Amino acid sequence: MGSTGSIGTQALNVIRRHRDRFSVEVLCAGSNADLLVEQALEFGPNAVAIADESKYAQVSEALRDSDVKVFAGEESIADLMEMGSIDLVLAAIVGCAGLKPTLRAIEHGHAIALANKETMVVAGAIVTSAALRHRVPILPVDSEHSAIFQCLLGENGVDKIILTASGGPFRGFSRQQLASVTLEQALHHPNWSMGRKVTIDSASLMNKGLEVIEAKWLFGIQPEDIEVLVHPQSVVHSMVQFVDGSIKAQLGVPSMETPIQVALAFPERIESHVPRLDFARYSDLTFERPDRTTFRCLDLAYQAIARGGNMPCIMNAANEVAVQDFIEGRIGFLDIADRVEAAMQTAPFIADPSLDDLFQTDKNIRKQ
Repeated sequence: MGSTGSIGTQALNVIRRHRDRFSVEVLCAGSNADLLVEQALEFGPNAVAIADESKYAQVSEALRDSDVKVFAGEESIADLMEMGSIDLVLAAIVGCAGLKPTLRAIEHGHAIALANKETMVVAGAIVTSAALRHRVPILPVDSEHSAIFQCLLGENGVDKIILTASGGPFRGFSRQQLASVTLEQALHHPNWSMGRKVTIDSASLMNKGLEVIEAKWLFGIQPEDIEVLVHPQSVVHSMVQFVDGSIKAQLGVPSMETPIQVALAFPERIESHVPRLDFARYSDLTFERPDRTTFRCLDLAYQAIARGGNMPCIMNAANEVAVQDFIEGRIGFLDIADRVEAAMQTAPFIADPSLDDLFQTDKNIRKQ
């Protein structure tokens, strides 16, 4: 799910190099019909789905001479998750839109490689409960959560989790400097190649806030035991501290193909083309505390998960809309945090929301 996005295309790079091990059964995309068709012709899936229903005719016509079945609409993506021929679903649709099809996949017993952090942010309690009920593993694909996952294998006695953050393109900026930054500057991440929304979230530190919430649900760790450290080199992808004071870290060059491959091949490790880490080139690995006064989104995420209920959903929906407004030039960079905070202060709070409550909350916040 999300085959034409940054994670999806990198996952297909991994599959392309390991065709003896992996095959593609379904490809789902949002609106990039041209790339979806290109992928379908190369990988020969059973079916494809495009969320943008206006692109159905284009995709269908382009694949007319193939055996690939073509579907359109968000509901069709969720329906395709019921296919019994699926072993694992890579959930890489950006935003809350990934929640419903991910839950459908879990309900039909499919393992999840989770690259959509918003699914856990919005409905972590519901998703983890469903995964336990259906005995479905959730394998993290975010580089930080993959690192934690790898550090925890075979371990116990966790004291705290340390999430690393690059600091993004605006590390060290003052609020006065941030008031005039441009979209082009925000999209110029120093280390990682990601989609636009995630890159903006990284620049605001909201991405790290979302990861704190996701880590709580993935690993059963309370937010107060999740520390964020800025690590500009992006070599240490995250760490786990144990009760005896020992710390385990997972390191590597910045490449999303590594955590994608770890999730796809687990529990095996398979050959990768990613360059090996040369410590001689990284003689200085530095760490610093984030500037939570200037980059307020991180604290807003901690506040949201501390409140619980539908508050993380409120925060996430407001952030998605605000980021899109920034991308389209309607608001400034600092306005993102202001918009999110305003929504958190004014939206109706539900302490124990159902899935329908969360979908309605998401809809209401976007409309507001």
